[in-house]
Amino acid sequence: QVQLVESGGGLVQPGGSLRLSCAASRTIASINVMGWYRQAPGKERELVASITSGGTTNYADSVKGRFTISRDNAKNTVDLQMNSLKPEDTAVYYCNAKTITYIHYWGQGTQVTVSS
Repeated sequence: QVQLVESGGGLVQPGGSLRLSCAASRTIASINVMGWYRQAPGKERELVASITSGGTTNYADSVKGRFTISRDNAKNTVDLQMNSLKPEDTAVYYCNAKTITYIHYWGQGTQVTVSS
């Protein structure tokens, strides 16, 4: 098992930046894929970005060029740098770990609100 704790959410104006961080309770070096998902009110949870143990990244089309995911296996953390934020980025953001056996672990979520 692994516990995930997100931090870094908050209120930001359109065009601003936030950095989310996810801390894992144990080593993530062996976890196949780490990712960030988000869920806006009335919408389904969607993948925002993911990164494999080998460093391959994947982004939703809506965030390409604005968001960057990174992982530090030594610190057991996964970060999401979010730039040029838009009101439509408002959501609860969840950290996710997917093992090689397709078991998913989730954090409790952190609220990101983009508003003037």
